[in-house]
Amino acid sequence: MKVVKPKVKFESYLGIAYKDAWDKQTVIHEDLIKNKLSWRNLTETERRSKSQVNRLLFCEHNHVYTLGKSGSEDHLLYGNDQLAQAEIEFFKINRGGDITYHGPGQLTGYPILDLDEFFTDVHKYVRLLEECIIQLLASYGLEGYREEGYTGVWIKPGSPSEKKRKICAIGVHLSRWVTMHGFALNVNTDVNYFNNIIPCGITDNDKSVTSMQIELGKKVEMKQVFERLKAIFATVFKFEYL
Repeated sequence: MKVVKPKVKFESYLGIAYKDAWDKQTVIHEDLIKNKLSWRNLTETERRSKSQVNRLLFCEHNHVYTLGKSGSEDHLLYGNDQLAQAEIEFFKINRGGDITYHGPGQLTGYPILDLDEFFTDVHKYVRLLEECIIQLLASYGLEGYREEGYTGVWIKPGSPSEKKRKICAIGVHLSRWVTMHGFALNVNTDVNYFNNIIPCGITDNDKSVTSMQIELGKKVEMKQVFERLKAIFATVFKFEYL
């Protein structure tokens, strides 16, 4: 029997406000759930004729701090006046994790997938998100790795005296096995914006934040990163683009 791969529609948005992207995610997420509920009483044969239009959104946001539902607002070191003066937005959102920054030069990815068409395993889902980023970094000659006890992707220190440098944060939300939110990869990100928060709530002195530009010593073409990562996602998650 031929295995039918899930179908995914890819969209990219440069310079999109965070709230606009969040609203877009929410609509897509709710539509996928509505489809699942409406198909519950179908026969197995009828159900096989149906397939979700999953989405993968790649965005580059304006300056914004987002706080996950398990985070502490104390980890935002700026007050409202400072945020307004610096033209940085702030949102409390429904993903997991703590506080992080999104902005120009960062690739923020939102896979909105019905995991019933892939696999129903949250741990595996997060590990595969990390795997996509690790493979992308490897294509640029960078060694990414998973730091035990933390979610996301880090850059392997060259020596014991070097700090462990986080390059990609991950925070997801699932409802009825449909995903939203995702990852934030620092490509050409100005990491000084992380100084106004306690990134991901991590206070360890041996850890810091980095970007591909810092690690490579040169600016990286964002469009190229989009295209490489788009291809990697299809391979790792075993889907086809519409």
